[in-house]
Amino acid sequence: MEVVWRKSSYSGAGSSAGDCVEMADLGASAVGVRDSKAPEGGHLSVSRVALAGLVRRVKADESGR
Repeated sequence: MEVVWRKSSYSGAGSSAGDCVEMADLGASAVGVRDSKAPEGGHLSVSRVALAGLVRRVKADESGR
C-alpha cells in the first residue's frame, strides 16, 4: 500500500506555513500523524476511533468557550 501524506488546507502560507502536522491513511483502522517540518523523524500511528474521539473533544472545547 502506498502511503500518501496530506497537510491541512489550514496550514496556508506565511511564516508559520511549515508548522503543521500531516496525516496519512494507514489502512482500515489506523491513521499516521507526523510533523511536516521533520517528516524523516517518523510518525505516530493512531486508531481511527481514537482520532475521532480527539477531534470530538477539541470541537466540544472550542464551542464551550
